[in-house]
Amino acid sequence: MKKVSLSVSPASAGQWNNRSLFRLLWPLIVEQILGVTMGVADTVMVSRVGEHAVSGISIVDVISILLINAFTALATGGAVVVSQYIGRKDTRSASLASKQLIYINTFVSLTLMTFTLLLCRPLLRLIYGHLDDNVMRAAQTYFLITAFSFPALAIYNSNAALFRSAGNSRITMLVALLVNILNIGGNALLIYVYDMGVAGAALSTLVSRSVAAVLTMALLLSGHSPSISLKGIFKIKLRFSIIRSILNVGIPSGLENSMFQLGKILVSRIVTHFGTVAIAANAVTNVVNSMSFMPGQAFGMALLTVVGQCVGARDYANAKKYTAKLIKQSYMVMFICCFTILLCRTPLVSLFNLSPDSRTLAKQFLFVYGAFTPFFWPLSFALPNSLKAAGDAKYCMTIAGVSMWVFRVLGAHILAYAAGLGALGVWCSMILDFCFRAVCYTRRWIKGRWMGKTVIVEGK
Repeated sequence: MKKVSLSVSPASAGQWNNRSLFRLLWPLIVEQILGVTMGVADTVMVSRVGEHAVSGISIVDVISILLINAFTALATGGAVVVSQYIGRKDTRSASLASKQLIYINTFVSLTLMTFTLLLCRPLLRLIYGHLDDNVMRAAQTYFLITAFSFPALAIYNSNAALFRSAGNSRITMLVALLVNILNIGGNALLIYVYDMGVAGAALSTLVSRSVAAVLTMALLLSGHSPSISLKGIFKIKLRFSIIRSILNVGIPSGLENSMFQLGKILVSRIVTHFGTVAIAANAVTNVVNSMSFMPGQAFGMALLTVVGQCVGARDYANAKKYTAKLIKQSYMVMFICCFTILLCRTPLVSLFNLSPDSRTLAKQFLFVYGAFTPFFWPLSFALPNSLKAAGDAKYCMTIAGVSMWVFRVLGAHILAYAAGLGALGVWCSMILDFCFRAVCYTRRWIKGRWMGKTVIVEGK
């Protein structure tokens, strides 16, 4: 029987066309939607346990994302480095960089897992202060179990970034599909059949992430990505010049993402002051609105690959061309998604087992999000990936930090308390944050100050 290959020959720098861009994009969009489905499944299926369970998972997710961003950012740095090496057709250095990414991400994730297991409850108390006993128990259970999945998630993120850097997003989409099937099936079994509640949702997440890590590693080792070879990966040899290149992008990206998540934690603490009703409404709104920006994130991920390869080949003209094309397409997707949420926010909120007060508040949150986000989100979160792909990660970090602390954190306090908007003020401050980022990143891109940045080491 003839073996069916999952590998896809990526378009080389300067040769991306509508067809090759479509082959890269549609699996990324599907994958991002599937990623949201996992979060929706956990929240919807565990909502039968009660609002305390929904709230517990929600507050843990905010902290987990802060921790996970450390190796997600390193995967971004690795994706930029590997894409640039592929762009200049240096497959040997691309393979070396791939191994270094997996090494450092595994180490970081093991460190974070140990930290979480030792300090789970004190960390929850430090960040959120006093919580209802039921919410705290749910949060602690979910946090402890999912912490064991950090190494698997780090390996999967690294492997997925490598496939995308080579222009092969189909594999990661298929793996994401399998993971969702496992997660939803596990939720149904452990929550509904064995009545394990929050613990069942956490165990299902742990198993599905572990399967994803093992499967993607096996595919890379078997040669399904022609531009990248992991041969000899278990004979650990560190290449510090390449690690520095990865960290030059990964550290600013990690600090940017960490500041973003830390800001979200501080802002979510404002929400907790308004009670369980506001916490549950905020949790459900975050799940629903993620369905709109996840497709947009696919365009940002595509920009890392396309612009990274173009910059690696020193083809700045095509880097500009493809950035403009993908940003325009991202706008189209965002307007469609947000308009759909505005029209369907009532039935969407009704999917969750919420009290009438929580349901009303969630619909207000969704209106603010859906009415304003599509005007600013693509320039706020997709465009900076082009800057990062060119090596301009420090600028992105600086703007993101200023915007988060001034507009989202300080703005949320002013609007929620001084202006008397309550929890709704948190969502209004988010729109101000988006607007500021969009203006700064667009100005940077137009002026061309991202060109000429150095990421990869020539001749290495």
